[in-house]
Amino acid sequence: MTATTIDEETPLLPEQQKKKPTPIPWAQFSILLVLQLAEPLTSQVIYPFLPQLIRDVGITHGDETRVGYYTGLLQSIFFATQALTVMHWSRLSDHIGRKPVIMTGLLGLSLSMYCFGLSKTFWGAVVSRSLNGALNGNIGVLKSMIAEITDSTNLPQAYSYLPIAWSTGGTLGPVIGGFLSKPRERFPGIFGHSEFLKEYPYFLACAVPATFSALAWLVSLLYLQETVSTPNSVRRMLGAWLSKGNVTAQTVSDGEDNKATATVGLQPIDDGSKKNKPLPLRQVLIPRVLLAALNYAFLAVVDISARAIQPVFFSTPVELGGLGLSPHHIGTILAVYGIFNGFLQIFFFAKTQARFGPKNVYMAGIASSLIVFAFFPIINSLAKTEGTNHPLVWAAVAFQIISSIVINFSYGCIFIYITAASPNRASLGTVNGFAQLGVSIMRAIGPALANSLFSLSIHPEYHYLNGNFVYWAMALLTSTALVAGSYLPSKVWTAVEEE
Repeated sequence: MTATTIDEETPLLPEQQKKKPTPIPWAQFSILLVLQLAEPLTSQVIYPFLPQLIRDVGITHGDETRVGYYTGLLQSIFFATQALTVMHWSRLSDHIGRKPVIMTGLLGLSLSMYCFGLSKTFWGAVVSRSLNGALNGNIGVLKSMIAEITDSTNLPQAYSYLPIAWSTGGTLGPVIGGFLSKPRERFPGIFGHSEFLKEYPYFLACAVPATFSALAWLVSLLYLQETVSTPNSVRRMLGAWLSKGNVTAQTVSDGEDNKATATVGLQPIDDGSKKNKPLPLRQVLIPRVLLAALNYAFLAVVDISARAIQPVFFSTPVELGGLGLSPHHIGTILAVYGIFNGFLQIFFFAKTQARFGPKNVYMAGIASSLIVFAFFPIINSLAKTEGTNHPLVWAAVAFQIISSIVINFSYGCIFIYITAASPNRASLGTVNGFAQLGVSIMRAIGPALANSLFSLSIHPEYHYLNGNFVYWAMALLTSTALVAGSYLPSKVWTAVEEE
């Protein structure tokens, strides 16, 4: 066994002629892209109508300045509960396989979204949203599967396609939420006589992503192939847990059932090798994993804060510091963003990353958020002086939307860092789960903090920095993320495998 020296500047590939990229296994890769649609669809669909739902349930008692606070709470609760479970789901997938965990997550998404559409009180919506997050651990698991069906030659190309799912969900979600919320009012000729939709005006908008998740569950059952080379049966895991009360992942991994061979691009490895077994958590959390996870968390909190403020800003009356738009118009703006984002990611991410390197692209994406936050007060100022229908206002909105797309390039870059940081391929689920844990915590904090600061900033009693305190705070957060990003190596780490 040879010792491998690792430091922050260890390159991903030796300084030699680059290998020809391996073709992406499109059959399984396409299924994974479709499955990834479920989460952005269910998370984004509520954004256009969420401020109005908060007003309808009466939790604010007519106080418009508190809408942002409760909106942020509902946005955050999904990620707060996801943070409590995502690490366990991802680590479990290293042992029982990716497929059963993914199917459990899809079922949880579907049922919880139906429940959200049936919620008539604020606390009912909170419970539904909490279940939505707690039962879904698919984000890290799906990324692990993508890494397992690719190699170092085609991984950047594969990650350049990931935004297809997110941008499609980011496009369709707001469109569905904006157009199908309160359908009796928007389409009286079709739904005008529906007493059910009068009682539950947001059910139709929630039912579409819920049904999609149910169909995705069926696709997974029939066509998704397992990528864990030696999965243990759920029955064996439960039996060991019930008999001992404290089963460790390593104990189960040493059992007699570990005889299966890898599928979907994974080559069989001798069961006696440590690189074919998930490592204990202590051995997984090496410095480079921590650094990659930290930057992923900062990226997520900067991005989600901007995404959380945006619909609330668009919905808030102009005189209070917003733009005063309807859910329909908000959904249209977010849909346009999703279309442009998908187009630019598909055609430009891989080339941009190859030309400038992952670190430079990552840093540029983070820095673009400074422009996004700066344009909120500019848009409001133009709306106050020129009116909301003036071309200058919409030109400023368009520029802000385009600027906000750049940060999405950072996601593909940080995914490459996270994958390369894993001590071995068998621990990818744990690494992605740990990274997703930090992201879930930040995404839980981000919307609640950002929208609470927004509500505080526009409150007539405080009105800090002329209502712009929230944007200065977000600029400071973005600057901190840039500092953290500066510690990433210019060349991505090499994968570590014991020989």
